[in-house]
Amino acid sequence: MILPEPIQDLINALSRLPGIGPKTASRLTFYILHAPDEVAENLANALQAIKSKTAYCPICFNITSSGREQCEICANSERDEKSLCVVEEPLDVLALERTGGFLGRYHVLHGVLSPIEGVGPDDLRIKELLGRVRQGSIKEVIIATNPSMEGDATAMYLRQQLEPLGVRVTRLARGLPVGGDLEYADPNTLLRALSGRQEME
Repeated sequence: MILPEPIQDLINALSRLPGIGPKTASRLTFYILHAPDEVAENLANALQAIKSKTAYCPICFNITSSGREQCEICANSERDEKSLCVVEEPLDVLALERTGGFLGRYHVLHGVLSPIEGVGPDDLRIKELLGRVRQGSIKEVIIATNPSMEGDATAMYLRQQLEPLGVRVTRLARGLPVGGDLEYADPNTLLRALSGRQEME
């Protein structure tokens, strides 16, 4: 069956999203097609706003509203400035915040080291992390990269860079499954991993 071009274009666009295959993309497209006009309009407005009204915090590189000088976490004076948790992606900040067990600050790397994919230290927010630590108020850096080969390699690299700066470097305990992602872990598992963090060896 040959579909009208707008329908096929939307199916193609949706199927490029992670976790959405051609069948799911087709179902979503036909749902939007038959839904009230306001559903499509709200979706279109939300898609435009996510690109035009968001930005990265210049301190921690988490996502925030555009126009803000810093995100809500960095601006919160009640957060512990001595404890810094390093994560791969903004979704990991959300996962850790859901636990309610960490009251420090964050630093988002926006990826992990991956020589196979050509991702080196200069492609991540490592230089900015080291700059924050050199300012002197941070006493502990918790490395919360995912327990994968790339996450472990990134953690080891960060430890080598951070230890000469005189800060305590810890890693989340192995309550997390190897090969898993923080964003999919339940809050209890994340709480156990956070409270059982250990010195890196």
